[in-house]
Amino acid sequence: MYPQRFYAFLILIVLFGSAWDLSAADKPNFLFLFADDQRDDTIAAYGNPHIDTPHIDSLVERAFSFERAYCMGSIHGAVCQPSRAMLMSGRTLYHVPMDLKNTALMPETLGNAGYRTFGTGKWHNGQKSFILGFQQGENVFFGGMSNHTKVPLKDVSTDGSVTDKGTDNGYSSELFADAAINFLESTPDDKPFFAYVSFTSPHDPRQPPKEYAKRYYKNLPPLPNNFLPQHPFFNGWMTGRDESLAAWPRTPNVVQQQLAEYYGMISHMDAQIGRILEALEKSGRADNTYIIYTADHGLAVGSHGLLGKQSVYEHSMGTPLMIAGPGIKKESSDALVYLLDLFPTITDLAGVETPKSVEGKSLAPIMNGEKNSVRETLYLTYEKYMRGLTDGRWKLIRYPHINYTQLFDLKSDPAELHNLAEMDEHTNRVIQMMEQLEEWQQKVDDKTPLTSAKPKNMEIDLSGRKRTPDRHQPKWIVEKYFGTD
Repeated sequence: MYPQRFYAFLILIVLFGSAWDLSAADKPNFLFLFADDQRDDTIAAYGNPHIDTPHIDSLVERAFSFERAYCMGSIHGAVCQPSRAMLMSGRTLYHVPMDLKNTALMPETLGNAGYRTFGTGKWHNGQKSFILGFQQGENVFFGGMSNHTKVPLKDVSTDGSVTDKGTDNGYSSELFADAAINFLESTPDDKPFFAYVSFTSPHDPRQPPKEYAKRYYKNLPPLPNNFLPQHPFFNGWMTGRDESLAAWPRTPNVVQQQLAEYYGMISHMDAQIGRILEALEKSGRADNTYIIYTADHGLAVGSHGLLGKQSVYEHSMGTPLMIAGPGIKKESSDALVYLLDLFPTITDLAGVETPKSVEGKSLAPIMNGEKNSVRETLYLTYEKYMRGLTDGRWKLIRYPHINYTQLFDLKSDPAELHNLAEMDEHTNRVIQMMEQLEEWQQKVDDKTPLTSAKPKNMEIDLSGRKRTPDRHQPKWIVEKYFGTD
């Protein structure tokens, strides 16, 4: 009797084990393509006729696009780091450590659920967290920024060991694409995969391959419609590293040249994305793969007289976001979403339980038509200098260090040029949105007061202040801007 029960039990194990394996094999794959410092208006398919992005455009043609995607903000000037910490943890800014210590990670969660996890490119949150999250890595850059032709790269083996590959390897976007293609061509199909490809482009130093730079130098891109020679008041971050990449006042020609280099880097990155997408098709796994394309945040590049991402204006905290894959139709949504919402979205699509620590909201219900939104308002923050709130139409920005407030109607003024905060007809709106700011602060544990007892002087004039050479810049760009002396 006991032997019969034992054999029956073995049969059940075999049957259920086979079903489990089949289920794992049927789970969708994920290819996550992540740009660095890319504005949401630098994609041709999203309405920019001055830039060439054919491969990203091909994704747009079959993707669900989120038109109001944001990075929540930053606690310091290197906005890339907290953005990536929030993405990988699904946690809000003041609830996640920058090294991701003691935090459930997106790739780790997928790996524990049977996924093969792979990473390449920029990882700005410490080597230990990468090894914890990913089972394998090739051409990984542990840092924030680098000369694109001298990126210090490392490989991470399945046993967690790290191999230093030096810096003389080639151009960053090509190297990261090479690693992704190697993974797609060599990984067996016995498990679903999560492949994370994190470019360092178009982050400065703006050094596109010359053929891509020349493409835009011949016909310089137009200035952004909110170009200013200098930001009109002291926002708290006027002379940081990013803001020292051009002299003051900003001139149209210098900003257009920087845009030419910026666009050139994006177009070159787009070509590498085309190579990756082609490899995915050749692998035979494209039909069962979700492709996510986004960036860690945006960039000013002349908007509002700024160059960097250290503000809460739309151009700096906004980011492109599209998801293509099984069952997804070409549609768009103006729902207010954070990058940190991608963690629960991906686990939702994968059929994997989302860790309780995750604060983001799954966007899957928006894509399948069950919901129109996941939040009514969205909160933005930068250091101690700026706090923002938007409900989709109205945008309020508060500058606590100078006790100054801006209010924009994004419907009629998407460039955020006309401050309505001091107009009598908007007094109640400002009061209400300030109250909502305080509610958000309590929710996310932001301790910064919205009013200063000793406000700074809001007037500033940087005219005549010169650009600071960047040690990362290649020789040909240094000579172009600073001469050969």
